Amino acid sequence: MIERRPFAELGGADEGWLKTRFHFSFAGYRDPERMHWGALRVWNDDEIAPGAGFPPHPHADMEIITYVREGAVTHRDSLGNEGRTEAGDVQVMSAGSGVRHSEYNREPGTTSLFQIWILPDRTGGTPAWSSKPFPKADRSGHFVVLASGNGDEDALPIRADARVLGASLPAGQTAEYRLAPGRHGYLVPAGGAIEVNGVRIGPRDGAAIEDVAVVKVTALEDAEIVMVDAA
Repeated sequence: MIERRPFAELGGADEGWLKTRFHFSFAGYRDPERMHWGALRVWNDDEIAPGAGFPPHPHADMEIITYVREGAVTHRDSLGNEGRTEAGDVQVMSAGSGVRHSEYNREPGTTSLFQIWILPDRTGGTPAWSSKPFPKADRSGHFVVLASGNGDEDALPIRADARVLGASLPAGQTAEYRLAPGRHGYLVPAGGAIEVNGVRIGPRDGAAIEDVAVVKVTALEDAEIVMVDAA
């Protein structure tokens, strides 16, 4: 089963400094049919104005992955961590027993990103944050694991039975990913139109994938793809 979720039909909000679309129920947007997809709880498509951002606020017991599509985001937290994550790169925060953090766009232009929340497979624990560059050339034509709770080498660690993957596909190229039985896949093109097992998925559309052994992604135009494989 592959269910296309068109970008234009997603929930959303416009706060002036923040324009956002919600693939799942979040904040004031509620859809009982879209509360989560397995352990994947949140996938927000955010555009943050220059000089603006999320002021310090708390989280606990959530794995929060940020994939920056354009610009950069600057992170600070109550653990003393501080870092800048730019386009194509990824940061991960394991909220654990509790942490306060802020995320700001300190760049001259708009920053756009995917904010992905995954339910952890255990509660509590010491909070943690990390960031890493993932050059697009290294994932050209195939999926690369960006974050993982399954011990994947070179991926950022998360505390969940899940993987976050990325691929850059030139037009006409195909990449495949094996989805084990009982797993939940969710895929969004950050840019470019694609086909997923013959289903057309436009830029920033969502594709909820279940009961598919091999996910076959073909780029209809140059495409940048992010996918979650979750329990």
